[in-house]
Amino acid sequence: MYDHIGLRVADLDASVRFYTAVLAPLGFVLCSRDDSGAGFGPKGEPALWLHLHKGKAQGGAHIAFRAPSHDAIKTFHTEGLKAGGRDNGAAGHRKDYSPTYYAAFLLDPDGNNVEAVSS
Repeated sequence: MYDHIGLRVADLDASVRFYTAVLAPLGFVLCSRDDSGAGFGPKGEPALWLHLHKGKAQGGAHIAFRAPSHDAIKTFHTEGLKAGGRDNGAAGHRKDYSPTYYAAFLLDPDGNNVEAVSS
């Protein structure tokens, strides 16, 4: 079991805007923020840290968050697109993963693949 995940981001404001939008339907809130980064988590306990990184965005990570419902996954995807995310797979069943796998995928402002899933 992990305690937290950290991502380097090139534009902290854009990333905070994106993650605030996509994580709200999953029960995460902005817990901490300063000039060097921000933390999101359930119940005010950061589980995802964004660290401002001067330089080119690295991207390439894949993070999957468990969602409470299919509706939450749809909201994750819709709100993420409005907040600057790029579509990487609309909400729907992924039967090639498993018979009940339901997910949506977005690329965050740095190119990381962010997923909301329920099964």
